[in-house]
Amino acid sequence: MTRESRAPRFVTALPAPVRWLAVPIALTCTVVVLIGSWSDPVEAKVETPQPRGKAAEYCRALAAALPQQLLGHARKDPSPASPYVAAWDSSPRIVLRCGVPHPEGLVDEKQAEIAPTVNDVTWWPEELGDGGYRFTATQRAAFVEVTVPGGATGNPLDAAAALSDVVKAAIP
Repeated sequence: MTRESRAPRFVTALPAPVRWLAVPIALTCTVVVLIGSWSDPVEAKVETPQPRGKAAEYCRALAAALPQQLLGHARKDPSPASPYVAAWDSSPRIVLRCGVPHPEGLVDEKQAEIAPTVNDVTWWPEELGDGGYRFTATQRAAFVEVTVPGGATGNPLDAAAALSDVVKAAIP
């Protein structure tokens, strides 16, 4: 046997069962580390708004009134918990944020007049790059944003429509 093909001395000094298990244990540890490092990409992207004054009060009232089920999906809020962010366990996840800033695409309030209105709540739509939409309730004392990624529902407006009554009741 040539010198290059021999196992290092510290390996040959180990008992045979340890040598036999070294490779499977190393592979198992590698798989565990890789799986543990995967995270939910939607949750990683959620920024918590910081509303102030009355807007913060309205958002806390909205958080208390939000449903535990949305379109058949259980509520599963991102961590750390915040009264300004809620999520439902659709795949991909539907996220509501309260107290967000004025939507950039909404330059003139007259534009909001052509936006869809459900139960007296006007939702300003913005198309996302993944085929989903972001709807922002604009004519309220606090802006409420519902992000519906592509594939989360059959019709992206369904999530915003399902939340219209609770938004209307909590935020004037």
